[in-house]
Amino acid sequence: MPEEKLSAHFSRAEFACKCGCGFDTPDALLIAGLEALRSAIGRPITISSGCRCSAHNKSVGGASRSLHVAAKAADIKARGMTSRQLYAEARKIPELRGFGVADRSDFLHVDAREYPARWCYLNGRHSAWVEA
Repeated sequence: MPEEKLSAHFSRAEFACKCGCGFDTPDALLIAGLEALRSAIGRPITISSGCRCSAHNKSVGGASRSLHVAAKAADIKARGMTSRQLYAEARKIPELRGFGVADRSDFLHVDAREYPARWCYLNGRHSAWVEA
């Protein structure tokens, strides 16, 4: 059976909670923002973490009010781009309003929250924003 597509470039399986619980339905605004970002950068985006059930979120050390649990967030990568390069493009996408930039990795947290927010992960921990 083919994977169920959520959009032109993303499938439901890419967003599925890694614990296998079946939570795999991301917010439509998040998908729209990721599609717009993919078009802007002209290369595939890998979803390293999408939907998370509460138990899985806790097991990976996610924030207690993580938008992954609300299916409004994804941790993403794009081959050949640093997290800061990806952020520079993602922040232009109106559907994407929350950004967490990794300092020692190429992943970027993006989310479709109702208000703007941005932060860095310094030494693997959530920290205040440092503009590039």
